[in-house]
Amino acid sequence: MWFDTLKGKFVSDFIEKARWQYITKGLFVTFEVTIIALILGIAIGTIIAIIRAGHDQNSKNGLHGFGGFLLKVANLLCRVYITVIRGTPTLVQLLLMFFVFLPNCSKIFVAMLTFGVNSGAYVAEIIRSGIMSVDAGQMEAGRSLGLSYSKTMRKIIMPQAFKNIMPALVNEWITLFKETSISGYIGLNELTRGGDIIRGVTFDALLPLLAVAAIYLVFVMLFTAIMSKLERRLRESDKR
Repeated sequence: MWFDTLKGKFVSDFIEKARWQYITKGLFVTFEVTIIALILGIAIGTIIAIIRAGHDQNSKNGLHGFGGFLLKVANLLCRVYITVIRGTPTLVQLLLMFFVFLPNCSKIFVAMLTFGVNSGAYVAEIIRSGIMSVDAGQMEAGRSLGLSYSKTMRKIIMPQAFKNIMPALVNEWITLFKETSISGYIGLNELTRGGDIIRGVTFDALLPLLAVAAIYLVFVMLFTAIMSKLERRLRESDKR
């Protein structure tokens, strides 16, 4: 009896009128937003991390003049950005971006930009910690070889820093992947909203929401497994 009822709900929720496509199309949108937002977040985070790390290092060396002043101003702006983004809910940022700052832009663009800007604040601190974890002698060695500060950062410091923070970046990917579920508040048909649309049509919440939860769980477990394998590889390479 219960099996027939469950089967009927499954057919109604997913098979009839190809309602399963709400889930698959929503998953594609979720991945699209997550990937672009992560790329944008890494770009923003890298720039901010270099500015903040450069300020910290040059403060110890007593950098003065106009260059020191510009670095202080840039560092102050970066700190304000990080404080505001990390101190306000992502949902509020998304609604502000959609209804106030970019009301005429497409929903998916607003979601990508919002999550990218939000992720940038967290990635910045991750990358900064990676830069600061590299021995200070590496920078001094690069400069002593005649490399400029930017070349030393690009060719010596950043490769080592990214190696140290790769597991943390994968963890940020997982967090971002789950956070995109709030995009439905601006009407974007991502994975969670796809399940909610089915619920609104069939008036059955159990199977659509369980399907959405299961998909999130499977991919998070996959990303976690990738992160664990990556950590093992990094540990093995450190031993060599």
